[in-house]
Amino acid sequence: MSETPRSRIKGMLRQIFLKSNERAEALKRDNYTCQDCGVKQSKKKGFEVKVQVHHKEGISVWDEVIGLIYEHILCDSDKLETLCVDCHDKK
Repeated sequence: MSETPRSRIKGMLRQIFLKSNERAEALKRDNYTCQDCGVKQSKKKGFEVKVQVHHKEGISVWDEVIGLIYEHILCDSDKLETLCVDCHDKK
């Protein structure tokens, strides 16, 4: 079986961030307002404006993060076993 594509992992991590408390806190703190130009998010029909949350320091570690996911979570099936809930909890 082939491994999960890197793009799919990155997309799922992005989805986690989009639903994160940290992202929501930044939006609320900044009053849903662009910190560069001052435009505020709007859903008003004909005047829609979207804002996004930006990582000030960037994300330069994608390759390392995805590598760790492959190594420890999406590892080779030889390193995995099927257990009942009780036995899994014990381990």
